[in-house]
Amino acid sequence: MGIEIKTGDITKEHACAIVNAANSSLMGGGGVDGAIHRAGGPKILQECREIRGREYPDGLPTGEAVATTGGNLPVKYVIHTVGPVWGRCGERCDELLADAYRNSLKRAAELGCDSVVFPAISTGVYGFPPERAARIAYRTVKEFLKSRPRMGVTFIFHSDESRKIFEEANGL
Repeated sequence: MGIEIKTGDITKEHACAIVNAANSSLMGGGGVDGAIHRAGGPKILQECREIRGREYPDGLPTGEAVATTGGNLPVKYVIHTVGPVWGRCGERCDELLADAYRNSLKRAAELGCDSVVFPAISTGVYGFPPERAARIAYRTVKEFLKSRPRMGVTFIFHSDESRKIFEEANGL
């Protein structure tokens, strides 16, 4: 199915799963994380609390991914992943960002999803340089899709400017 790039609101997307650029607490926050929690309702937060209690009492590690139901969102699942904070990840920043995308896709595949929507992980308050993040995201997703040709991935951006940065960084 391939890769689609567009501008829009991730909370309005109809897909099997959307990816939440979460913080390690999984308790909601600002930006995409806050928007998904607000639109998805209390069920998502309840499931995140259960995941924390059961699997990650100290918080979800950077680059890992877990899934909850979609709550009130028009998706089956929300896949929560923690991207790296630029300046705090040392020489592993690129690797950790790629892990966040790759592990989200693996989780989606385990859930039987054929469509996944990603925001620009780590490029907001986490400060990852957008052009660099765009190249890592696109390369990681493109590589993963080689083994999953029936899966479709959408990169959705909150502004045309952000979308253009992604497209230009990848020569699209």
